[in-house]
Amino acid sequence: MRKHILSLCTIFTLALLLVSCGAQRKSSVSGGSLNNDGPSAREWRNGLKGKWVLNSVDREDIPAAYTIKNIFDEAPVDCFIGSVWTLPGGNYQGNIRFNAAGTLCADGASRNIIWSIYDIPNDNLHPQFQFKKLYSGEKARNVTSGYRLDLSYSDGQSLVMRMPIPLDNGTGNLVLNFSRVQD
Repeated sequence: MRKHILSLCTIFTLALLLVSCGAQRKSSVSGGSLNNDGPSAREWRNGLKGKWVLNSVDREDIPAAYTIKNIFDEAPVDCFIGSVWTLPGGNYQGNIRFNAAGTLCADGASRNIIWSIYDIPNDNLHPQFQFKKLYSGEKARNVTSGYRLDLSYSDGQSLVMRMPIPLDNGTGNLVLNFSRVQD
């Protein structure tokens, strides 16, 4: 009987230890209560791995008269529609392959990127997708400029990221809507 009680206590202690050492979700204090802010940076990173096609780009709080000439210092917004974003794990060296034909678009061109999830604990911001463009012969550590997008939503098959656009009176967003490419 004593061995059974000792075995049960050991199993209970191990279970308690495993539960307490599990990954914690990002949370913050808001209005005096603890709120869960959504997926952690690790969960976002794991969920983004794979191939995504950019289906559409919507304007949010951007006046219709406001012109956006290009995004990511690369090309007009329309050139990115249909582009395939490959985001592998490991060293996080991916690429963006363009599939749009147009006057300023380079159909079939590919841009190498290094991507990651930007997250500073306790800053009350949600994790952000960030990437740097890499040109031939460049090393990622020597590239000092890049881009950050707010991670808004993902269910594993669709992904929504927001690109803040500074305006004269505040900020608007370009809303990038992706769907997963099945290999």
